[in-house]
Amino acid sequence: MWLRDLLFSAAVSVLIITFLYQPVRVEGTSMLPRLEDHDRLFINKFVYQIESIQRGDVVVFHYPRDPEKSYIKRVIAVSGDRLRIDRGRVWLNGEPLREDYVPDTFRDTRSMAEMLVPEDTYFMMGDHRSISSDSREFGPVDRSLIYGKAVFVYWPAHDAGVVR
Repeated sequence: MWLRDLLFSAAVSVLIITFLYQPVRVEGTSMLPRLEDHDRLFINKFVYQIESIQRGDVVVFHYPRDPEKSYIKRVIAVSGDRLRIDRGRVWLNGEPLREDYVPDTFRDTRSMAEMLVPEDTYFMMGDHRSISSDSREFGPVDRSLIYGKAVFVYWPAHDAGVVR
């Protein structure tokens, strides 16, 4: 009886990890202050099959210049958005973007000319702007490279919680 329950539990766990959630480890500090180097979190691999990617989502994607590597960044702009950056201040569709998740000490002064985010792409930025390698360098990320939404930090325990 217990062997059947154990096998059932293992099968359900494999299905959940394969199709719904995947544990990942953060490498780097570009998403400080919420995500720290070596934090472990779950990403939802299924959510974007039933809903669209939204501005503000923290997503995991294959790095466009080397698909063997994965990056975790925040979606700043979606397809069709007009985006520009003026001395570190992000403007989206003519309005300044409110970014409470970026502490003043993590901002930078880089600028970028206005662009229209192409169809089926997303503009990504790290929350620690002064050290982040993001769409300001490698351009908008194609939808096909995005494979999960960061949902929950589970380790270390003192950082456990929902990713916002």
